[in-house]
Amino acid sequence: MSGARMIGVDVGGTFTDVFVLNEADGTAEVAKVPTTRPDQSGGFLDGIAEQVSDLSQIAVVVHGTTAGTNALLERKGARIGVITTQGLRDVLEMRRRDRPRTWGLRGDFDPVAAREMRLEVPERTLSDGTIRAEVDLEAVRKAARTLRDNGCEAVAILFANAYANPANEAAAVAAVRDIWHNPHVSASSEILPEIREFERFSTAALNAYLQPEVSGYLDRLETALRSGGFGGEFLIVQSNGGVMAADTACRFPIRTALSGPAAGVIAAGYIAEKAGFPDVITGDMGGTSFDVSLIDNGQSRLSPQTAIDFGMVVRSPMIEITTIGAGGGSIAWVDKGGLLNIGPESAGSDPGPVAYGLGNDRPTVTDANVVLGRIDPDNPIGGKLDRLDTQAAARAIDTHVGAPLGLDTMQAAEAILRVANSRMAGAIRLVSIERGFDPKRFAFMPFGGGGALHAGAMLADVGLSRAIVPRYPGVTSAMGCVIADMRQDFVQTLNTLADTLDEAALGGFMQSHVDQGMRMLDAAQTRFEARETVFELDMAYVGQTHTVSVPLAVEVSNGRVGAPTRAEIAEAFDTTYRQIYGRLLKDGVRRVMNLRSAVIGKRPKFDLATLAPKATGAATPKATRKVHFADCWYETAIYDRLALPVGTRISGPAILEQSDTTVLIEPGLIGRVDSFGNTIIEPAEA
Repeated sequence: MSGARMIGVDVGGTFTDVFVLNEADGTAEVAKVPTTRPDQSGGFLDGIAEQVSDLSQIAVVVHGTTAGTNALLERKGARIGVITTQGLRDVLEMRRRDRPRTWGLRGDFDPVAAREMRLEVPERTLSDGTIRAEVDLEAVRKAARTLRDNGCEAVAILFANAYANPANEAAAVAAVRDIWHNPHVSASSEILPEIREFERFSTAALNAYLQPEVSGYLDRLETALRSGGFGGEFLIVQSNGGVMAADTACRFPIRTALSGPAAGVIAAGYIAEKAGFPDVITGDMGGTSFDVSLIDNGQSRLSPQTAIDFGMVVRSPMIEITTIGAGGGSIAWVDKGGLLNIGPESAGSDPGPVAYGLGNDRPTVTDANVVLGRIDPDNPIGGKLDRLDTQAAARAIDTHVGAPLGLDTMQAAEAILRVANSRMAGAIRLVSIERGFDPKRFAFMPFGGGGALHAGAMLADVGLSRAIVPRYPGVTSAMGCVIADMRQDFVQTLNTLADTLDEAALGGFMQSHVDQGMRMLDAAQTRFEARETVFELDMAYVGQTHTVSVPLAVEVSNGRVGAPTRAEIAEAFDTTYRQIYGRLLKDGVRRVMNLRSAVIGKRPKFDLATLAPKATGAATPKATRKVHFADCWYETAIYDRLALPVGTRISGPAILEQSDTTVLIEPGLIGRVDSFGNTIIEPAEA
């Protein structure tokens, strides 16, 4: 390796966060700089430069990127074309015949490929893999030339039943690549070899839609790093919480959707487990959104499918994350009915909250915290502003919230926070209570720049046991980039009855997945402490639409897979189904739909104890100031959080300040510093 530093970089809507780990001595440094738009690479490089001047000293850079997610949400991907089977031109537009509004009979939807850019060619593969008609390659070449001449930057090949036999699709891809003007050619059988046409078509089309944007962005980053002397590894966080090589991300950019929030969940799970709390609900509050995820017994929950926006379905393993527009920059507004709302519109980093003084005149959640004294206006996080304008924030709150609702400034600011907290609590209930989890057995881990300001409200509103504020909450997602393992996921549709499953064929698919995954780990040239494999089957009873994920206890020795028997698969399904639904279906016939495999390279983890405070003695406030809580002003002690010794106990009200966030301990709560430097917040009587 060229250096001894590992760097994690997470680009958010408002700030770009950097976590620098010096492997030589275990020390860590952090930086938080404004995100640059429209090209996020500027903030990325600025953040690294804040802490590292000599890029040759960097061994690994791991990036959690929102470039793909933003391109999807803002519809700023490439102009793409589609070549598909005759008769399937409109699958992307018909979707599942769903509607953007539940009670509306109409709704508009524009697929990422315009209809005139979706061209059909003769070919037909049946669902059992039989090729009824070979693909007409001359028609494919003609379609590709038409798309190219009409300005398409990328093309997706989407053939019927290509998951069962990819031969026609592979031949078409080869023909297109011979004449296409760039590498941006996506095939559905390469992206998602899984049954169900719409989900496969959608995922592959969105992959093509993102390729020029994401690959161009990553190329700019890597070129800038290399030109500055960086000679190490450049890795990208995936939505499943693992990392992949940058060239893999350029080929499969759809796997980067939600990668930044996923990195935060990985870090939160690691920190919470080391602190002795395997059951935790995470809350990542940045400038634009509040992202919630549940970790049960140390395990993050993976979802096989998500919708980035209406009709934009991605079928790829992703950490389950619920996102709402309730970040620090979310704008407060009163609707025509006189109801106070928060978000989803955000002031972002430019112009940012009113208190930034950069041109916004509408109040945000951050402005409410500033006016109530919870954020120090003379020491704003991020380091780019000298101070915050409290008076401007107060005027905006009066104008847009106080006057319409008949409230004074403090009442209006409190109202903004109550509504924001209510929305955040609702998101936590959605991933816990509504899924059968008792929130009392879960701790809450707030992170992001604003999460720790709302920890006490979440304990009170949801009934969580306690809050764990990590040592560097403002850069937790960036830390997760450093912690994340390398992971490669594979899927193969089987679509067969469990009683007649071909055990040898199943074993062959499993072995193929392991071989591919191990080759990808080898190609990454990354040091791994261990390698793991995970196998699951999507199964259901015949007649059921939805499947359950059935884990398989499979041994891999010296790279060889010991495939399970039909009896073992049936027993595993019964166990899983009974755990979920409480009973089995009498005389039900089991069906195996898909095999899912993951090959994981376990990257070395740094010791969280290296982040523990070195200070000793009693904790002493650095100042006091008046802070508003529940219609009253309290003289509140202000502490330098990073200087608090292990074992410190502080009774609320108190504020703990550091460069990347502010921690609020409300009246009736206490905070204590554990051996890793985390602050545990819980009721005073606990």
